[in-house]
Amino acid sequence: MEDLIQKIQSLGFNKYEAMSYVSLVRIGTSNAYQVSKDSGVPRARIYEVLNDLEEKGIVLKEEVNESILYSPLPVDVFLELIESKWKDTFKSVKKELICFEKKGPEADTRITTLKGEENILSFCRILLRRAEKRVVVSLWESMYHHLLEDLEKKLADCSLKGMVFQIATPLPGLEVHRTTDYVNNIREQKWFILSIDGKEMVYGHSTEQKDTAFYTDDPVHIYLLENYIWHDVLVNRIVKENAEDFDSWIAPEREKFFKLE
Repeated sequence: MEDLIQKIQSLGFNKYEAMSYVSLVRIGTSNAYQVSKDSGVPRARIYEVLNDLEEKGIVLKEEVNESILYSPLPVDVFLELIESKWKDTFKSVKKELICFEKKGPEADTRITTLKGEENILSFCRILLRRAEKRVVVSLWESMYHHLLEDLEKKLADCSLKGMVFQIATPLPGLEVHRTTDYVNNIREQKWFILSIDGKEMVYGHSTEQKDTAFYTDDPVHIYLLENYIWHDVLVNRIVKENAEDFDSWIAPEREKFFKLE
């Protein structure tokens, strides 16, 4: 119940208003004393709270046999009213913020930390919607499946290029990284890179491992990481076209390169 009260508060009501409306929904048409008793709203405040709800159109008040009774706005009507107001507010805020953004000074290139799986995935989807010409990715299976629907939508108007790991049948334009001991044993070191039009990029660990990623519009970062993906694609193609034991040479060479001694 407390969770429901908090969610209703997030729709623009204070705690007592939320408690009173939920109580009326539960017990039906009642007088102020009954609402106070059921909801826990102090009797000294209940009339003020119910009158405020009446002014907002959320509670209906009527006089019956010299008694004042209150009824809740039907739940489906209440929800439709809230949804309509939210959409109007969203459109208004969006329009004004975009106007401010266009009028603002040219921003310096930046690197921004993104926190939380949902925020990271939402940011990736927003970038994909903004893509106009080219999408470049490096994705392991979990992030690939999270973004698959959005990637499919861009195939009609954007080229899709890059590397995927542990995906059997990737979208056109994406190459599957060959199976190696390094890939099979990488464990928590999985990462992702998503770049659009060579202008914006999100990169970091796959979200099931770490809820932190980074956004950048810095040309140097984008150039280096897009070239990293191209290098991965190129090596993958070379190995496929050449000797079967090529990976047995690559593995020790990688180990020597990254060794700290």
